[in-house]
Amino acid sequence: MTDLVAVWEVALSDGIHKIEFEHGTTSGKRVVYVDGKEEIRKEWMFKLVGKETFTVGVAKTKATINIDAVSGFAYEYTLEINGKSLKKYMENRSKTTNTWVLSLGGTDYRIVLEKDTMDVWCNGKKMETAGEFVEDGTETHFSVGDHSCYIKAVSSGKRKEGIIHTLIVDDTEIPEALE
Repeated sequence: MTDLVAVWEVALSDGIHKIEFEHGTTSGKRVVYVDGKEEIRKEWMFKLVGKETFTVGVAKTKATINIDAVSGFAYEYTLEINGKSLKKYMENRSKTTNTWVLSLGGTDYRIVLEKDTMDVWCNGKKMETAGEFVEDGTETHFSVGDHSCYIKAVSSGKRKEGIIHTLIVDDTEIPEALE
């Protein structure tokens, strides 16, 4: 019998990670799985509330599951990523990254641009890139298989919007994915 009480999906630059949490409210057992791999297992804990902290993904992003008593024998489980609630983290992430999902030659790719560092990730791997200045902005060039790709960064001309990033693969613009 499983004591699975919560499942979250967290989109990081290296991919979308599944976090599962088992909490045995009679035994106090706590088990955390990241992408199906057991990260933490504690048996017979007398304190049923508290927190479990672990890391997720290639960049070892800090994650914490908070266990709080709601009423009687009911518990609430919340996930924090880098000290922020999952909701706040994802809202902030949408401001600091761009994500594109595409299929090339029958293979699916998830490409992520980290705007603060200009790092480009493809299916969990940090890509080798070459940046160049062009007439109306910059281009960050990289390859996916035998496809030439670049991310074009152009000023929107509006202070609130800032810089617009566009992914071009084999001279075709790819629409941004919403995660």
